[in-house]
Amino acid sequence: MSGDRWLGNLFSFYIPLALFLIFLLFPFYWMAITSVRPDSELYHAWNSVHYNPFWTNNPTLVNIRILFTETLFTRWLWNTLVVTTASTAISLICGVFAGYALARLNFPFSGISGTAIFVTYLVPQTLLFIPLADVIGAMGLVDTPWALILTYPTSLIPFCTWLMLGFFKAIPKELEECARIDGASRWQAMVRIILPVSVPGILSAGIFAFTLSWNEFLYALVFMTSSETKTVPVGVVSELIRGDVFYWGPLMAGALVGSLPVVIIYSFFVEHYVSGLTGAVKG
Repeated sequence: MSGDRWLGNLFSFYIPLALFLIFLLFPFYWMAITSVRPDSELYHAWNSVHYNPFWTNNPTLVNIRILFTETLFTRWLWNTLVVTTASTAISLICGVFAGYALARLNFPFSGISGTAIFVTYLVPQTLLFIPLADVIGAMGLVDTPWALILTYPTSLIPFCTWLMLGFFKAIPKELEECARIDGASRWQAMVRIILPVSVPGILSAGIFAFTLSWNEFLYALVFMTSSETKTVPVGVVSELIRGDVFYWGPLMAGALVGSLPVVIIYSFFVEHYVSGLTGAVKG
């Protein structure tokens, strides 16, 4: 019986999980081996009997050196970090307060307002960047970090609000009502009772907002024109793809290094992230 159960777990859980992990991690593996693959293997060894497309025989750090010394990659990393941190903070603060108001306060059209806020998140960026470009140009913010810091929250705030709305609804109202009976104001009850309980949801919204800001491409492409102000997604693509020439080694190295901050954040907060999403779904 135990053998049958083991075989059942093998085919119903472990093998599908292994296939999913291979499918999920293969792009990162491919970026890693291409980052350390010399041009002799990358372009000319495909017809060699010793060539293996899934392995690098003579790894080199030349591509990584080119990325950091012949491009402004470190500057792009800094620009992306500044823009992402600022836009995430703005979106998270607005999303927490808006989500709390929609979940706890009774006012006319509160339900419709929550739905309308989430629907704005579904509007594609390809429809918004043209009017936003006029606004950013009129404010004189083109080619400055503020152009992205002020435009990213237009899509991040609705998402953070929707996520926090579901999480706040999952928190029993009795916790807040007990604090109000003991003499606490609504603000004190929210800050001292609700927000500490909501830390998993806040971290989940923050991770989502950080990831979306870090990987955003369209607004950064439209609003950033000089090489010094570009972010990692735009800088790597625009500087390492010239016409029909692709510098695959540095390009893959930039994509790999550029994805590490998000991976690190997920690895540190994965438990809070999962519990926050669970709370939002239950709400």
